[in-house]
Amino acid sequence: MGFETCGPNEVMVVSGCCIGHSRFIPGGRIFVWPGIQKLQRLSLNTITLTIESSNVYTQLGVSISVTGIAQVKIQGSNEDMLQSACELFLGKSEREIKNVAQETLEGHQRAIMGNMTVEEIYKDRKKFSKAVFEVASSDLVNMGIYVVSYTIKDIRDDEGYLKALGMKRTAEVQRDARMGEAEARRDAGIKESLAEEKRMQARYLNDIEISKAQRDFELKKAAYDMEVQTTKAQADLAYDLQAAKTKQRIKEESMQVTVIERGQAIQVQEQEIVRRERELDAQVRKPAEAEKYRLEKIAEANKQRVVMEAEADAEAIQVKGEAEAFAIEAKARAEAEQMAKKADAWKDYQDAAMVDMVLETLPKVAAEIAQPLTNTRKITMVSSGKGDVGAHKLTGEVMSIMEKLPTVVENLTGINISKAVLKRRN
Repeated sequence: MGFETCGPNEVMVVSGCCIGHSRFIPGGRIFVWPGIQKLQRLSLNTITLTIESSNVYTQLGVSISVTGIAQVKIQGSNEDMLQSACELFLGKSEREIKNVAQETLEGHQRAIMGNMTVEEIYKDRKKFSKAVFEVASSDLVNMGIYVVSYTIKDIRDDEGYLKALGMKRTAEVQRDARMGEAEARRDAGIKESLAEEKRMQARYLNDIEISKAQRDFELKKAAYDMEVQTTKAQADLAYDLQAAKTKQRIKEESMQVTVIERGQAIQVQEQEIVRRERELDAQVRKPAEAEKYRLEKIAEANKQRVVMEAEADAEAIQVKGEAEAFAIEAKARAEAEQMAKKADAWKDYQDAAMVDMVLETLPKVAAEIAQPLTNTRKITMVSSGKGDVGAHKLTGEVMSIMEKLPTVVENLTGINISKAVLKRRN
């Protein structure tokens, strides 16, 4: 037993006892039990392949030969690809692996050549190389082989097709060269003529500018002479004009002094008027306004006091009326109970006797309800603008209480007075 090691360019595959699945160790070490475990090695070195495809007919039926160079290797960093490579190539030599990859690449190279023209392969080698690389990679990856690179080394044919293409291109280049030379000579002549023309134009423009400069000089000189004469004439009249202006300025300043004095006098008068108005406000107007404000506040306070007194009286009357109504209702309830007991005793009279008792008692109850109004000296009413006022309001309150009495009697005795009276009439 012992440790086994390998470099980064190979992978160790251990299988046997105590291992459910084979173990792959790319570049490392592992402990192996001799006799019960088996160790195998697989190279991960890059393999260079020369792919020869001779006399392959292209898309348009022209046969050519292509030599390609490819670098392939078994992928050791991908466990799935490594497992596939071990299943196919473990125990085989590097030459056998090389033959498999080479045959696969050659087949794809021939297939791509058959789908392209000679011109496409010859002029766009990058496109051809990319097509072969992509197709071969998708196929070899299932074998665990990774295509590092692919490029075309040589393209040739036995019929002289490529040579003819070269001759045609050479003739086109020579033709273009002769045409370019002629066009260059023509452009040179044109440029020389344009340069001479521009030189003459510059010369004429220079002469014109010289003539313009001389003319401008003469005109400016005449203008300067006229300006000098005018200035001299103005200087002769300057003294008299200045003297007249000085006298006029003195008169204007005298008038300004007079205006300022009168303005100051007017300001003094205006300030005196303002002072008297303020004195009048302080002594007469302000006290009058203060007295007016005081009287208005007193009147408003009296108004509020009267309103509050009226509201208080109304509330007191309402409370008193409710208390008396409650007392009357209690008294009526007591009398009704007494009459109910009498009615029970007078079974012969039954409902008729009880109705008679109630009807005899109702006037007394009405008198008791109206009694508090006869003792009232003063009633103050506050109206919101809605409903009745005055005596009509008071009688309405009394009648409202009376209207509730049949309901009270019915609740206490179970007898509906209105129906009983109607029954007796019938």
